[in-house]
Amino acid sequence: MPTFSAPDGTALAYRTTGDGAPVVCVPGGPVDSAYLGDLGGLSAHRRLIALDLRGTGRSAVPEDASSYRCDRLVDDVEALRVRLGLPRIDLLGHSAGANIATQYATRYPGNVGRLALITPSTRAVGIAITGETRRELARLRKDEPWFPAAYAALEAMTRGAGGDGEALAPFFYGRWDAEARQHHAAGRPSNEKAVALFGAEGAFTPAATRAALASFEAPVLLFAGEFDLNSPPASVAEFAGLFPDASLVVQPGAGHYPWLDDADRFVATTAAFLSSPGQGRP
Repeated sequence: MPTFSAPDGTALAYRTTGDGAPVVCVPGGPVDSAYLGDLGGLSAHRRLIALDLRGTGRSAVPEDASSYRCDRLVDDVEALRVRLGLPRIDLLGHSAGANIATQYATRYPGNVGRLALITPSTRAVGIAITGETRRELARLRKDEPWFPAAYAALEAMTRGAGGDGEALAPFFYGRWDAEARQHHAAGRPSNEKAVALFGAEGAFTPAATRAALASFEAPVLLFAGEFDLNSPPASVAEFAGLFPDASLVVQPGAGHYPWLDDADRFVATTAAFLSSPGQGRP
């Protein structure tokens, strides 16, 4: 995997898949970007450049642990853009990575051609997701064989009573089959410090971020999964409303990883957006 130096000297790695115009992909977690795979075959349309966030995958552990904070990861994305020699980038952020991508768009708006936020976390813009919203969405899966144990765990967690986090895993996939189980097992975080410090105090400034997004000129795609407890469609729709030029897509039958649940639908939608007129291809 190619590497480059972050502004603080930390060695960062990225993975390249496919051909064509590049799309910089920011993973969630923070976890190894390998879980993105080729985004269901999106690499047949665009060259995917997936960043391993500091302290994950093949990127080095930083000397300063406070640099795991979300807002500080933004400059790692900018360093990657410079490393690639691109005047601007099409940027895709998944899950927690959407917080990084969103803050990048507000800090470097002229460097973004298109912005795709896939089942995004909404922390950067301060959209709260209630326990009742998650429980209501979860009840759509009540006929699934794994539902009783998973829903009991969800109720316990939303009440603040702990609960078995692993039992929730089926809620994040449209189908809880062997492929989903394998994907879940491979995508678990390995750097607990990076996860814990990602949202540390100061990581998010929602009011300022919202204000900046109101004048963001590039086209934006917000992609939700019908069943996604992490990023409920109603919350993603509220997020979309913060942009002057945003398209909202809700994929039927999908969870938090829509490229696994229906790759053809996900790829067709995302590839069409990325090839749409914008500020010009990078």
